This record gives sequence, structure tokens and C-alpha cells, in this order.
Amino acid sequence: MAKIIHTMIRVLDLDRSISFYQQAFGLRPSHELDFEDFALVYLRNDENDMEIELTLNKGKTKEYKHGNGYGHVAMCVDELDDEHERLTALGIEPTDIVEFAPDNNLLARFFFVTDPDGYEIEVLQRHGHYQ
Repeated sequence: MAKIIHTMIRVLDLDRSISFYQQAFGLRPSHELDFEDFALVYLRNDENDMEIELTLNKGKTKEYKHGNGYGHVAMCVDELDDEHERLTALGIEPTDIVEFAPDNNLLARFFFVTDPDGYEIEVLQRHGHYQ
């Protein structure tokens, strides 16, 4: 059986991205590799055994194009309203909280934030399927 271990995103500034993910989601570097042409930093916290791999292609200065295939990474939290307030106070500018409740059946409460390289991150209230 296969196990998901990480997802990779390309970034332009490792320090800026590490700081964002640490402040926003408590993710910290767990492993770092530095090569001549590129560097890799793996982020995680005690809640996860899956990681986000930040890839820096050295010398790259133009923004990456995400195309129309990339969607988002999702995180879940215990207290969505508190996280929304905390991220707002950090200047991260989350979108408004959305309640998705077809037929008055709450399936999800969530908002989105965008990381320094334009990747969207969905933040969901721990509920139902989203644990």
C-alpha cells in the first residue's frame, strides 16, 4: 500500500516561504538539502507525518506559473474562527469564512490564504471528513 509522504512546491525565496509556513501553520524544517543548482527544505509539525517540500531553483527570479491544473493544499484546524483572526493579525489576509451546507447539512467551514509564491491553501474547521 502506498503512503503519501510529501507534496512539492517551487518557491523564489526559501526564508520568506519558511517564515510564512511557520507563522501560519506551525510547520518547521525537518530536513534540508543544498545542491549547486537547487535546494530542498521539507516542512512538517507534530500533527503531520506528511511534509511540504519547498524547492528553490537557484538563479530563478521570475514568478512560477501555476497553470490551470494546480488547485490548493488543505490544512485543518480545531478553531477556524480563532485561526482566521490570528492569520489576519499576522497580515496574511485570509478570505472570508465560507460555510458549505447543502440542504442545511454542514459539510465544511473554511477559508483560503495565499502563500508568498501565490499558492492557495485551504484552511478547514476539523469536522466530518476533514480531520
